[in-house]
Amino acid sequence: MTEQTNDTRNRAVLVGLSAHSLPREDNASETSLEELAALVETAGGECVGMLLQNRDAPEARTFIGEGKVEEVAQLVQAQQADLVVFDNELSPSQQRVLTEEMGVQVIDRAGLILDIFAQRARTKEGRLQVELAQYQYLLPRLTGMWGHLVRQTASGGKSPIGTRGPGETQLETDRRHIRRKIAKLTQDLEEVRRVRAVQRDRREKNEVPVVAIVGYTNAGKSTLLNALTDAGIPARNRLFDTLDTTTRTLELSDTCTVLISDTVGFIRKLPHHLVEAFKATLEELAYADLILHVIDASNPEWREQAAVVEGLITQLGAQATPRLEVFNKSDVYVGEIRPHGEDIVSISAKTGEGLPELLEKIRRRLDTGVHRVTLSLPYDKGGLLDMLYRQAKVETVEYGETIQVEALCSEKTIGQVKAYVTGGWQPPKEFWED
Repeated sequence: MTEQTNDTRNRAVLVGLSAHSLPREDNASETSLEELAALVETAGGECVGMLLQNRDAPEARTFIGEGKVEEVAQLVQAQQADLVVFDNELSPSQQRVLTEEMGVQVIDRAGLILDIFAQRARTKEGRLQVELAQYQYLLPRLTGMWGHLVRQTASGGKSPIGTRGPGETQLETDRRHIRRKIAKLTQDLEEVRRVRAVQRDRREKNEVPVVAIVGYTNAGKSTLLNALTDAGIPARNRLFDTLDTTTRTLELSDTCTVLISDTVGFIRKLPHHLVEAFKATLEELAYADLILHVIDASNPEWREQAAVVEGLITQLGAQATPRLEVFNKSDVYVGEIRPHGEDIVSISAKTGEGLPELLEKIRRRLDTGVHRVTLSLPYDKGGLLDMLYRQAKVETVEYGETIQVEALCSEKTIGQVKAYVTGGWQPPKEFWED
């Protein structure tokens, strides 16, 4: 799907409900509606009106109540809108009723996010994940789409000619087709997971640490990856600009190289189907050696955004993974005292401020004390070379008067060959030698 041009942009009215009976995270607010407007903009539309309704509980049939439906319909007409987007999740029947009564297409936040993901996915894996989430979202809504036929066939012998049966038949046909598609996509994504597991095993065998960058959408994750690795990812100021994971190599020292990965941005009320579908990608978080949680320090809502990310990290089973909180956009931070602490660093990925401190903190966490050493092994000690191949990373071997070896070794391995080390490591001095 290509992005819409300015000539064909959808004109959208945004609607949100704040109800005492709804959980706090499900309620709409002025802030969440502003975020919804940014999502509409990202999808290629424009917001032409906004309405926030307060009531004790959602109304079963229309969600916001008949009076408010009429008010929204008038606003749609006045603004010549062709789309209504709800900030809250609608049931399939509510979506159908609202579409009928307002005379334009009605979608909810989840449907809008799915549409954006469909536009943004570039790789085969990304498209598979989005397609699976779309079908899972669509399946329960089929009844609503075929509701007029279901009602007609349910009325027995008085049904109009041509409507006795086909509605149900078509509905069941569509359901079967979608279930088959879901099963096939799930199978394809399991294959993706299997390939990732093999790659992960290979990394672990080679002892390459993995760093995962996570954060709220538009927190600056891609800009940070570019700043650290020259990854060349287009970093634009729009929501969900990155869907497909990018992994780059980052050299922290001459003996410590890590893989660092950018991930899809999180957002409040992220559709459950999307989290499930993207688990093939996001499960990397649980296997990462370190998580960089990027927080937009310039956003007044950063605490709420950080809480959303923390919740999703827990949902993905990565709550035990060590992490650093990276407060980005510190060049436009408005507070008096910058966030600080052992596991916190303030940076500006745009200007480069704070990046050396961040790199040092990553190195301290992941540098396992490996040393690049040179060894001179007598030929009768050739068995030590076999041990080095098993326990260290042998870089060069030259045969002369002795076997000259250059390898990356841990302290433990060095302890077994220290008598033959000729460079790159010095035995620690005793206290009386200082």
